[in-house]
Amino acid sequence: MFTGIIEGLGTICGLRSGGDGQRLTVEADFPLEGTRIGDSIAVNGACLTAVTLDGRRFQADVSPETVARTAFSRSRIGERVNLERALRLSDRIDGHLVSGHIDAMGVLSSRQKKGNAIFIGFQVPEGLTRYMIEKGSVAVDGVSLTLNRVAAGGFEVCVIPHTAGLTTVGFKPVGAAVNIETDLIGKYVERFMGHRQGDAEGASSGVDMRLLAKSGFL
Repeated sequence: MFTGIIEGLGTICGLRSGGDGQRLTVEADFPLEGTRIGDSIAVNGACLTAVTLDGRRFQADVSPETVARTAFSRSRIGERVNLERALRLSDRIDGHLVSGHIDAMGVLSSRQKKGNAIFIGFQVPEGLTRYMIEKGSVAVDGVSLTLNRVAAGGFEVCVIPHTAGLTTVGFKPVGAAVNIETDLIGKYVERFMGHRQGDAEGASSGVDMRLLAKSGFL
């Protein structure tokens, strides 16, 4: 589990394909003291397991499922990435709860500087914005951001200078692919409400608007 508050940047310095998967080598800009083999590290928001450690470098295996669902399918040597190690139970959660399980790949579609902030728009697959609400949270390449506007097939965020300076969101160009993870709470609520199309198990949960109203939640 992560918070979406990026620890620092890293650089992809090795990329080896194996079947439909990958072996990724990343060098962090900061010391990885206390990190052990088997620990989880979010790389551009995707939860990966460190399988080797050598100073500030670590390697992680990227499964075919992760390659297919994320921007790792377009990764290249020298690419800068956002890094966050798994949170401790004693940590402050300054962003929001991020699982590191990417929902889909999006595209940075617009960026405009206004005052001291950057307004950035993203296009995402149809249906993904059903899990987004204005002033809610979304993780873009692992960065916890607040949603300014949400529309069918896209959304906009406002990035402050601090976030722009410490993450790849500050310099990614229009057209760049990004990893998107929506707020996991919305997914569970939908599951319990039985609104997932074709999901017989969810539909039999017995939780509906009438029950919520009767129980005083509405």
